[in-house]
This record gives sequence, structure tokens and C-alpha cells, in this order.
Amino acid sequence: MSPNAKKILEEAMQLEPGTRAMIAETLLESLDFEEDFEISQAWREEIQRRCEQIDRGEVELIDSDTVITELRGKHS
Repeated sequence: MSPNAKKILEEAMQLEPGTRAMIAETLLESLDFEEDFEISQAWREEIQRRCEQIDRGEVELIDSDTVITELRGKHS
């Protein structure tokens, strides 16, 4: 990873979870994965629904470290 890309990533990780999600969504869309694999209409609708919930602040985004810690606590 180039030093510039690493700096951008480090700065992005300091943003609010909702903002990071929007940036991640935009970056993924820019890759145009549709050419590489088919996404069913049902999945497109589900993805759109979830993104809209995030944008409206209806769901709480939880970082992966917290989720993993909670799961380990429940299953150990």
C-alpha cells in the first residue's frame, strides 16, 4: 500500500461509523463488481434497504472489534 493510501485509510478510520459506511459503499460501487458476478434483485433490494437505514440513523453500527469481543464472551 502506498504511503498516501495508508494515510487516507488511517484518516478514514477516525470518522464516524456512518460516514465510513458511506465511503465504503461509494468505493465498492466504483469497482463495478456487476461485471464479475451476478447480484440478484432480492439482494440489491436488501442492500439498498440496509444502506437507507444507515443513512437515516435507524440502526446502530457496531465496530468489528466490539462484535468479536461480545461473541467470544458469549461462546467461551
